[in-house]
Amino acid sequence: MRVAVVGATGLVGSTMLRILEERNFPVTELIPVASKRSVGKKVSYEGKEWSVVTADTAIEMKPALAIFSAGGSISLELAPKFAEAGCRVVDNSSAWRMDPTKKLVVPEVNGHVLTEQDMIIPNPNCSTIQMVMALKPLHDKYKIKRVVVSTYQSVSGSGQKAVDEMMAQRNGSTEHSVYPHRIDMNVIPHIDVFQDNGYTKEEMKMIQETQKIMGDDSINVTATTVRVPVSGGHSESVNIEFHTDFDEGTVKQLLSDFPGIIVVDNPAMNGYPMPLDAAGKDEVFVGRIRRDNSQPNTLNCWIVSDNLRKGAATNAVQIAKVLHNNGWI
Repeated sequence: MRVAVVGATGLVGSTMLRILEERNFPVTELIPVASKRSVGKKVSYEGKEWSVVTADTAIEMKPALAIFSAGGSISLELAPKFAEAGCRVVDNSSAWRMDPTKKLVVPEVNGHVLTEQDMIIPNPNCSTIQMVMALKPLHDKYKIKRVVVSTYQSVSGSGQKAVDEMMAQRNGSTEHSVYPHRIDMNVIPHIDVFQDNGYTKEEMKMIQETQKIMGDDSINVTATTVRVPVSGGHSESVNIEFHTDFDEGTVKQLLSDFPGIIVVDNPAMNGYPMPLDAAGKDEVFVGRIRRDNSQPNTLNCWIVSDNLRKGAATNAVQIAKVLHNNGWI
């Protein structure tokens, strides 16, 4: 199976290569794709060196699968070209997520919606993925009325340049170009561009994508997304109001039983999810599970995940695995 990774030299692209290898995805020929200035560079995969090529060359090689992590404008331009050549595309950008003709998929939550006709499959936003993983089993049991989420998102969500900039600031630099303000020793309540309604694009992604993935527009969501000076791993404080009352023990059991979730909830022993502990792992970690005493039928929890893995690369590879298991690639 020929597999193209578009954006193979980037932070998420390199993580995708690692996860394809870790999960023994049946790649017979890797086609790493990047910009023209990277053509000819070598990418290591399964002990071999593979040369970076342009997208045009990759299309001519007729891959069965292309996993994109190269930005929205590139995905809008190139994903249809790959699809027209008979190649399935899993796209990590925001380009296709809210397209009504495209499925937005987290395999554990709604992998069943995929069909043989789906040629371009968007990968959801990193902060949305980890949240809906926890919401799904609870919605099935108690039906969610409203979600209030505040995120604490690491700088790796902005790419390697952002990580480098934060570390340079930690070593004394006063320069900043990735964010409008210094990020080290700071917290910035601003991810992506502001919209006319006062929300940022990242916040609107979480609202709209959650409803689409969950298949329920009646779930009301409001979000505040925040960048914090952490190199990797996103955290979320989530307040969930249900239509019916719930049992805390049942909530913990539902989450524990859901594939891909690990409950870490032992306050007496300082046990709760943290980005450091989630680093390099594919699971979503949930803790600080407790009743909201200010109103009925409402739960508080804390959700943490490695944003480069389950929040991006792992989820994309899992989508590809669904396509392969169904015999579509």
